[in-house]
Amino acid sequence: MNLEDYTVLDLTWLLPGPYGTMLLADMGAEVVKIEEPTRGDYARWLEPEVESTDSGALFHSVNRNKKSVTLDLKSEAGREAFLELAADADVVFEQFRPGVVDRLGIGYDDVREVNKDIVYCSLSGYGQDGPYSDRVGHDINYVGVAGLMNDTVSKDGTFPAVPAYQIGDKVGGMFSAFMITSALLDREAGNGGQYLDVSMTDVVASLSTGQSWRAFMSDELPEEERSPAAMEAPCYNVYETKDGKYVTIAPREEKFWDQFLEELGREDLTEYQFATGDDAEYAREELQSEFEKRTRDEWEEYLSDETMFAPINEFDEVFEHPQLRSREMVREMDIGDGEFSYVGFPAKSSSDIDDMRTPAPEFGEHTDEILSRVLSEERLDELEKNDVV
Repeated sequence: MNLEDYTVLDLTWLLPGPYGTMLLADMGAEVVKIEEPTRGDYARWLEPEVESTDSGALFHSVNRNKKSVTLDLKSEAGREAFLELAADADVVFEQFRPGVVDRLGIGYDDVREVNKDIVYCSLSGYGQDGPYSDRVGHDINYVGVAGLMNDTVSKDGTFPAVPAYQIGDKVGGMFSAFMITSALLDREAGNGGQYLDVSMTDVVASLSTGQSWRAFMSDELPEEERSPAAMEAPCYNVYETKDGKYVTIAPREEKFWDQFLEELGREDLTEYQFATGDDAEYAREELQSEFEKRTRDEWEEYLSDETMFAPINEFDEVFEHPQLRSREMVREMDIGDGEFSYVGFPAKSSSDIDDMRTPAPEFGEHTDEILSRVLSEERLDELEKNDVV
């Protein structure tokens, strides 16, 4: 699990790539953020700012355990310095639009000339080829193309609803980290480096694997079975409680449905588990009337662990929930004169994962430290004089 022997040159910003490189950094990799000298990662300047710092909360949330180097990649001197760093690195991870790194002279072929074993990952919205490859976009565009929003409907079911999380960004970054780690393992097996092309749209589409049969069999299915309403079975739904909060139930297996109804005292609904049409509406109304008898917390106390029931936490409740607290998913880091809460590494291992060695780096904090590995003091001074760093 320890990646401390690997160095990642991180050419990403905002959320997708930084989330992926944060996961690699949490596992011990040396992640070096290469930032444009006058502005750097846009997330540094997005509000709200963290007290006692001049950086935004988003930046601190996804850039722990990294180092920051400022370098003007549009200059010839900056390009040369980057390639010298790449010669000794294990990974280059970029998030530019397709073709940009090649125009800058730091693309896969350029880096491979100085390091044939490099693992080079390109993360983009739609991938490096195809009719959408040059199209600009953000998360909502990717999840729209991938079909996720078509099944994410508003409560009244009349139009697609915007997901509360940036799903494409997060899974794109996470899948990139998975691909990079896999490529490093493949390299350790003697197969050399490789180029990785990760599309956020592709990854979101992959999340539909469990439901993809609906698309592939659409010509054979009745219209009502292709509708989002088909996902609203009484046994797999959301119900409002006495205090205006919400809970989820998911007893899709017969034994769990029977257990749930027994504890609810509503065995009369046994035959309505996967009801459709008017029957489904009747069963949902009956279950809704039951859930209105207690508050959300009272239901959590009342129902057993065998009922496939869980509360819907409001966002400010998520990280106070005893399950996440017991898993140490809420951590604290020291920043400036204060503390900043953050979400910990989302897996546990018998091999130690130190997910907080250092907070997010200050802008250009490690420029001299990193570049002095490959450049002389004279060359560093010249880069600073010419505003390349």
